[in-house]
Amino acid sequence: MKNYFLQYLDSHALTLESFVAINLVQLLCRTVKLAWFDSDAAKAIVDDCKALMERGSPGHYLLGLKILNTLVVEMNTATPGRTLTAHRKVAVSFRDLALLNVFKVSLVALQQLLENRADDKLKDQGLTLALSCLSFDFVGTCLDDSAEDMSTIQVPSSWRSLVENPSTLQLFLDYYASSQPPPSKLALECLVRLASVRRSLFSSDVERSKFLNRLVNGCRDILRSQSGLAEHHENYHEFCRLLGRLKTNYQLSELVSVDNYNEWIQLVAQLTINSLNSWQWAKDSVYYLLGLWSRLVSSMPYLKGDSPSLLEANVPKITQAYITSRLESVRSVLQQNDGLDEMLDAEEQLSESLESLPYLVRFQYDKSSQFVLGLMEPLIQHYKQATTLTALDEPAKQQLSILEGQLAWMVSIVGSVIRGRLSSSSSSAESQESIDGELSGRILGLL
Repeated sequence: MKNYFLQYLDSHALTLESFVAINLVQLLCRTVKLAWFDSDAAKAIVDDCKALMERGSPGHYLLGLKILNTLVVEMNTATPGRTLTAHRKVAVSFRDLALLNVFKVSLVALQQLLENRADDKLKDQGLTLALSCLSFDFVGTCLDDSAEDMSTIQVPSSWRSLVENPSTLQLFLDYYASSQPPPSKLALECLVRLASVRRSLFSSDVERSKFLNRLVNGCRDILRSQSGLAEHHENYHEFCRLLGRLKTNYQLSELVSVDNYNEWIQLVAQLTINSLNSWQWAKDSVYYLLGLWSRLVSSMPYLKGDSPSLLEANVPKITQAYITSRLESVRSVLQQNDGLDEMLDAEEQLSESLESLPYLVRFQYDKSSQFVLGLMEPLIQHYKQATTLTALDEPAKQQLSILEGQLAWMVSIVGSVIRGRLSSSSSSAESQESIDGELSGRILGLL
């Protein structure tokens, strides 16, 4: 049956309607999965697809990539009507016998497509195949990719040489540099997966350090040129995810030892400040950047050696940019007559936005608290003056609404900082409690 489906697809590859081809490919891959342990012919599917791709026509090449991509997805997805145990048995066998070969096919195809300046549709399919391989559930943990705290990817040891090979990482960086979405976004997604591979995969700490150097310097080059970031929100968002993954999977001591770390951290700080100031455009991406900085700050007590982290110079600027941008957003939102519901009443988004703030504010608490108090004092005074007026004209009412919105932000910010006091150890407990009390007093004075 597998051979019949393959022959039919081969002979009609250039004439089939898209929806027909998709369903036939899915039927073929389901057949292969169900017959995986019954026939050696089923296990030869990768070689069959390679032969199809070597036919010479773009249509056959695209079809071969589609079959392999659908096959990886099928093997990674539980089959309706069959037990999870049966599914994992097939998935593990496919992982051990075929998945690495599929990933190699995707890399060879991507290299050829890049050199031949192929159509974006082919590049898109090649990148999708590579991403499907890197997203495979290697150990049966049923990872949910929508969860942003994606855990370390347990790539098998047989993949070591491919991951350590500099050309693998560079291939995806080249695709990003030479493409627009969706291929450029898919290339970044592949880089996010590669940044998440387990530590023990590498043959030595030296190899892991070389890999991190290549990854950080690739990110630095993108930050330098800003290529594809300002024009395409999908790229921007995925690139912020990539930066966030760097600290999740690597220690601060490893990052500061990277070549060009100083330039990289300054460029990331500038990107973060720009993202905070462009809150309407980058509001979903800021979460990853703030998470990166909070994890960097949390690692400071464990940083050994003489290499400077440069966090002391950059974190206060990011903290100030966050707070001032939230206050400025109130005026902008009210002037557009959108109301503040979207920003302040969306509890889940607000909670995510404030989640990392305590770590940043408490990193240099004395300095940050003085900045917060310096903003709060005039707001409180202006608010008290406005509330004593008996008659308010329209401009005065609008100004009062702005003050209320800004004070609401300050209350939320101070509340998150106070709530996060037990999880931070950036200064002595006694001095922190004194500052906590001073900030709390200002808030309570509003009641």
